[in-house]
Amino acid sequence: MLQEWLSAVEKRYQSIVWRSVEEPSSYPNEVGPKHWTEPRFEQIMRLKQEALAFARRQEADYILFADTDSILTNNQTLKFLIARNLSVVAPMMDSQTYYSNFWCGITPQGYYRRTADYFPTKNRQRRGCFAVPMVFATFLIDLRKSDTASLAFHPPAPSYSWPFDDINVFAFSCQAAGAEMFLCNQERFGYINVPMASHQTLEEEQIHFVHLILEAIVDGPPMSRSRHLHVPPKHPTKIGFDEVFLINLARRPDRRQRMLEALYELEIDPLVVDAVDGRALNSSSIKKLGIDLLPGYYDPFSGRTLTKGEVGCFLSHHHVWKEVVERGLEKSLVLEDDIRFEAYFKRRLAKLMDALERTQFDWELIYLGRKQVNSDEEEEAVVEIPNLVVPEYSYWTLAYVLSRRGAQKLVQARPLSKILPVDEFLPIMYDKHPNEDYKKYFRSRDLRAFSVRPYLAYPAHYAGDAAWMSDTEFSTIWDDDSRETAWSGSQKTLKDACSISHGGPVSHSLPTAARDEL
Repeated sequence: MLQEWLSAVEKRYQSIVWRSVEEPSSYPNEVGPKHWTEPRFEQIMRLKQEALAFARRQEADYILFADTDSILTNNQTLKFLIARNLSVVAPMMDSQTYYSNFWCGITPQGYYRRTADYFPTKNRQRRGCFAVPMVFATFLIDLRKSDTASLAFHPPAPSYSWPFDDINVFAFSCQAAGAEMFLCNQERFGYINVPMASHQTLEEEQIHFVHLILEAIVDGPPMSRSRHLHVPPKHPTKIGFDEVFLINLARRPDRRQRMLEALYELEIDPLVVDAVDGRALNSSSIKKLGIDLLPGYYDPFSGRTLTKGEVGCFLSHHHVWKEVVERGLEKSLVLEDDIRFEAYFKRRLAKLMDALERTQFDWELIYLGRKQVNSDEEEEAVVEIPNLVVPEYSYWTLAYVLSRRGAQKLVQARPLSKILPVDEFLPIMYDKHPNEDYKKYFRSRDLRAFSVRPYLAYPAHYAGDAAWMSDTEFSTIWDDDSRETAWSGSQKTLKDACSISHGGPVSHSLPTAARDEL
C-alpha cells in the first residue's frame, strides 16, 4: 500500500526516504508480533531519533511525528498546530474509549496519574490548548525554538529511570529541557486506534478500523479513502435477514446519506423507507386516517400531549410492521436514521441470530439499542442466550429485530385508533408499561420482547449536543396546527434518565428539580 501511494505522490515532495523490509523479523524473546519487548521499543526510539536528527540536518523549521495508529482527517491540522507557536504541540485524537494521545498527569516514576482534567479535556467540555506532561502518536516540534534543541528519543538520559518506551523517554526529555508539551482540542483533527490486545487477529483490527470510519461519519470530518490506492469493492447483503428497513424522512437527506455510508461500510444492504412527515400532517388529515389519541395520554416529562412528529414516527414504524406481515418476512432488521453503531455491530448481531436459531428460541422483538427508563431496575437474564435480557420499561425504537409474528401482534392491536408514541406503545405490548390506565386499552399484551445487553446501537446525538435535532419533539400538537410544543429536549433524549412514575399529572410525576426546570 505504501509503495502504491508513494509512486503516485512522490513528485509532490522535495524528498522521500523509503526503506523496504523484504520479510518481517522477530525481536529477541518476543512471544508474538504484538509483544513489545525492550529491543522493539529501542528500535522505535532509534528510528524516531534518526528522523529528528535528519530534520535538524536539513535545517527544517518543524517536524511532525505521526504514528500509524493516528488517522488524521482534518487537512488543516498542520497549519493549525504551526499557528499555535508552541515548542511541542499535539492535536487531540478521538476514540470511542477512554484512550487518547495525551496524559493530564504523570507520577514521579513516569506512570499514568488520573486527574480531574482528563475527561473534561477528552470530551471537549474544556476546550483550548493545555500544558500536559505527555503527548504521543501525533505531535509537532518547533525546531527553531531553543528549548527543543536537546530533545531526544534515544539514548535515554543517564538519569532516566522511567518505563523504557519512546513516549516516556521523550516526555522525560521535554521535562529535563524545560520544553512544555501542549494538547489542543478546539477542532476535530482525527482518530486514534485503540491499542489491540496481543490475541486479537488482523480481521478484528480491520473491524475496529471500520468502526473508526463509522465514528467519523457521525462526528466528522469524515474519512475519505486516498484516490491513490486501490480499494477492493464491498459487497452489501441483507446479513441473513429477509429485509433491512431504514426509516428516513425525505427532508433529512443528510441523515439518509450518513446512514447509507455507514451501512455500506458495514456491507449491509438496506431498503430505505420514506418516513411519514408529521409536519405535512394537519389535524383533519390525521382524523381521516382514523387516528385518535389514547385517552388520558400525556408526555411524562413535559406534560404535553402527542405531537405531529410523534404521529409521523408511529405511522412510519406501523408501515414497516404491515409490510413485514404482507410480505411474510420471518425476520427483519429495523433501523432509524440517527444511529451510532457500536464496534463489532455486524459480528455481534450475527452471533445473536445464530444463537437464536441454534436454540430455537421463541422471540418476536429484540431491542438492539434502547433507554431503560429506570436504569437501576434489575432485568432478568435469558439463560439460553448470552447477553440477552427481558426488558423492563424502555424508550427508543432506533434499532430492533422483528419477527413476522411480532409484527402481526403489533398491527392486530389496532394502535392508530388509540395512538401514543411508538416507544410507549411497545412496552405496553410486552406488558412492562407502568401506567395501568394505558394498558387496559390493549387486551393482548403478550409480545415476546427482549433486549441485547450491552447494546449494539446508540443515538448519534443526544439532547444538548450541538448536532442534536428531534423531528418528533420540535413539532406542533397532534390536533392543533397552531400550537407548537416549544420543547427543546425531554429526558427521553438526554444521555442519563431520571426514574419516573406514570401515576398522575406531570406536577406529581416529576422530581422537584425537574419541575423547577420546566
